[in-house]
Amino acid sequence: MPGPKKLDPSSSPRAFLGAELRYRREQAGLTQEELGAPLFVSGSSIGQLEAGTRRMQLDQAQRLDEILTTDGFFARNCAALRKSKYPDHFAEAAEAEAVATQIREYSAQLIPGLVQTAAYARAVFLAYQPTATEEAIAALVAARLERVELLARPTRPLVWLVLDEAVIRRDTGGAAVMSESLSHLGTLARQRRVIVQVLPFSAGSHAAMDGSLKLMSFDDAPPLAYLDGLGTGQLLDDPAAVRAYELTYDLLVASALSPEASSAFIESAAKDFSREAEQHGP
Repeated sequence: MPGPKKLDPSSSPRAFLGAELRYRREQAGLTQEELGAPLFVSGSSIGQLEAGTRRMQLDQAQRLDEILTTDGFFARNCAALRKSKYPDHFAEAAEAEAVATQIREYSAQLIPGLVQTAAYARAVFLAYQPTATEEAIAALVAARLERVELLARPTRPLVWLVLDEAVIRRDTGGAAVMSESLSHLGTLARQRRVIVQVLPFSAGSHAAMDGSLKLMSFDDAPPLAYLDGLGTGQLLDDPAAVRAYELTYDLLVASALSPEASSAFIESAAKDFSREAEQHGP
């Protein structure tokens, strides 16, 4: 059986802490199950911490320092790494996204963050915070574009998107912004960097009418599901719950247009917005 994947501590703050945890545990001669027992967590939970797919809590860090005699290392770094450029409800999901090997997402209302343009992101943040300063909006856009850099990798993570037709039709930021955004999405699909499917209005009722869904898979840890709401979010690792949401996503894929038909749909919408921008201005 092959050994665990070599961790890259530079890939995310949690990967840094996880790599050190794995090193210290192995130096102590403990299995993941043996280390998890005094923390009242499963061995798989320790594996998730080591893989960087879950955020270490301060009380866990303090107990790990005691068990592994690490002189406060985990507590100090856990406190420092809790600072995030992302909103509290999304920070853990964003960190998990950075180390995922596969990301599958259904979006009901807006183009997902990983494939947004700067202008689209700015329009979204202005809608969320219409009285925010330009500096605050710029900082949010910069953080969003850092996530987009995941797609600069040639093959990983695999990104598969199902977008409700409302995402394509909703004028976010004006016709010129929408034309650019949809053209960008179409380019990513043509370059085979993402798989995109459109769930048309004609599909009628579907399995995710209550909201959006993100599924993340990893090499060395169980999959996660992230549920997104208005100013809130929930990251789930319960195997039964994740399996249920995986079925939800499969049902959405079955109801959506094929990738080829979806590309044509998106391209047509981009041209419509482009003509509108030319006729009436942005």
